[in-house]
Amino acid sequence: MKFSQPQASLLVPDGRPADQALAGISHLGIGAHPDDAEIIALHGILACRETRGFGAVICAHGGERVRDVRRREQEEAARMGRYGILAMLDHRSADLKGPAVSALEADIQALFGAARPETVYTHHPADRHETHVAVSLAVVRALRRLPPDRRPKSLYGVEVWGSLDWLPAEGRIELNVSSGGTLAAELIRVFRSQIEGGKRYDAAAAGRRAANATFADPYAPDRARELCLAMDLTPLLRDPGLDAGRYVARLLDSFRREALDRVRRVSGPGE
Repeated sequence: MKFSQPQASLLVPDGRPADQALAGISHLGIGAHPDDAEIIALHGILACRETRGFGAVICAHGGERVRDVRRREQEEAARMGRYGILAMLDHRSADLKGPAVSALEADIQALFGAARPETVYTHHPADRHETHVAVSLAVVRALRRLPPDRRPKSLYGVEVWGSLDWLPAEGRIELNVSSGGTLAAELIRVFRSQIEGGKRYDAAAAGRRAANATFADPYAPDRARELCLAMDLTPLLRDPGLDAGRYVARLLDSFRREALDRVRRVSGPGE
């Protein structure tokens, strides 16, 4: 498979032919940088441990100076997590926030020419990291160009920079990752260049998942030990005319209404 960037690569960790591995992908994580897939797509990684049906797509290399180091770390994670495939598309982050993002969209479409995952995880369009938002929107545009029968059944935008616990029920997906055990932590710790550089993603990601499970419902016992929260982006595939910005605005409006309704219900006399 040929991608747009000269240093892009496709790794099949268990050595199968690439076309066979791609055909077996049922869950696909599309992250902006190395280590993003292990956060946004942990649900898919865990679901596919026995089948090698999980694929990771890393859109940008994360910086010229650290490109080789972060590539090696990502490949180590793919082997540890028993991924079916790992596509390192090797774009510059800056290029994804302008017209050059069309090359990324073409790369994603090329992958979907050989793979037909039913579930796709990516970033969500309300993320505070601009490159994450750019990848989220590029994924939506690329998948919309596919024939309807080639599109995934589910598209989830998972939290990274900024929690999604504010999402109203209409757009909120709870992904149970309680079965992660030590694997979830081990996968993040592979990215030593990030953790030793001062970003404790291993502790932060685990803490958020545990907090999501406990704070999911103020009136009921915990239903899971760990949850990843996602924005349901599937409506953007079902309705190609639905603008991503308007969709996020609709969810924010719902959150605002719910919050204000609670205040009004419990307001005392004179409030």
